[in-house]
Amino acid sequence: MVRERVVVAMSGGVDSSVAAALLKEQGYDVVGITMQVWPQSEEDPAHEKAGGCCSLSAVEDARGVAYQLGIPYYVINLRQTFEHEVIDYFCREYAGGRTPNPCIVCNHRVKFLALLEKAVALGARFIATGHYARTRYNEDRGRYALLRALDERKDQSYALYGLTQYQLAHTLFPLGETTKEETRRLAAQLGLSVAAKQDSQEICFVPNDDYRGFLQRRIPDKIKPGPFLDQEGRVLGTHRGIPYYTIGQRRGLGIAASEPLYVVGLDCERNAVILGPHQAVYKNRLRAKEINWVSIPFPRKPLEAQVKIRYNGPFASALIEPLAEHEADVTFEKGVRAIAPGQAAVFYCGDEVLGGGIISAAEAC
Repeated sequence: MVRERVVVAMSGGVDSSVAAALLKEQGYDVVGITMQVWPQSEEDPAHEKAGGCCSLSAVEDARGVAYQLGIPYYVINLRQTFEHEVIDYFCREYAGGRTPNPCIVCNHRVKFLALLEKAVALGARFIATGHYARTRYNEDRGRYALLRALDERKDQSYALYGLTQYQLAHTLFPLGETTKEETRRLAAQLGLSVAAKQDSQEICFVPNDDYRGFLQRRIPDKIKPGPFLDQEGRVLGTHRGIPYYTIGQRRGLGIAASEPLYVVGLDCERNAVILGPHQAVYKNRLRAKEINWVSIPFPRKPLEAQVKIRYNGPFASALIEPLAEHEADVTFEKGVRAIAPGQAAVFYCGDEVLGGGIISAAEAC
């Protein structure tokens, strides 16, 4: 019997390594690939973060696991694509007063696109990753659905809402039904060299998690001091540059006031950072653009959903009002803290990811 081939994205971490091992145990013809995306610049290699998914050491770890598993292994160079699609985007969004999520953009525009293209070239039917998420085919809709992982603490469906139907049909998530503890236990039982390797928690291409320093080197002409303003337009002080601030921020403002002040707005036209009291950080409505309806077709009438506005944020009940196929207004039952333009708003119904988009604006009703 001819075994079905699957190409596994191997980051050198424990999750993708166990994903490859599980698929081999299930009888697939497994091929490992690492996507080389780290930039060749002052951030590499002298400041390389050991263990990061973009680090040079990740290739060696992934190659070692592939050797242990006895599977073919390749490295594909995506530096130029990553530089343009992720790093340039990251800098451009911060310069525009928005707070981007580069991992979401990397998944949508780089990793799944490139991996599936390479898989097809290698004669594979599927690609697979170590993401904690699930897929299921919905017979009634005739569509593939993206679902939350069984392990709610590790669920990564938020970062995958941009997957297309074609990508879902050809993607496997072997860890979707497991917990992180089970994954580490399996890695140890299999004797994988990365069993005890720590998870990467930072932006992979930003050295020492210092995004301000990274932006200063990349876009120094976009970072200019300007006024801190209150909500009535009164000058409260001077900020160091709009890209250094995000909605909801309190620390590092350097402003003396009778009550705690928070960043409640970023005005690029005036190069101003708007400050206000804690209650002003809460908004009831947002507009989302570039929406991808992943598990359902475009809804032609409003629908109720649970919405997340950041990766580790809580769910909030809301009404989604589609304005066009790729744009919608989202009205929350209660005020939601620190809705930041540039982040993703992802819509859920139970475990199912209905869709999601990029927050373009937020306001109080």
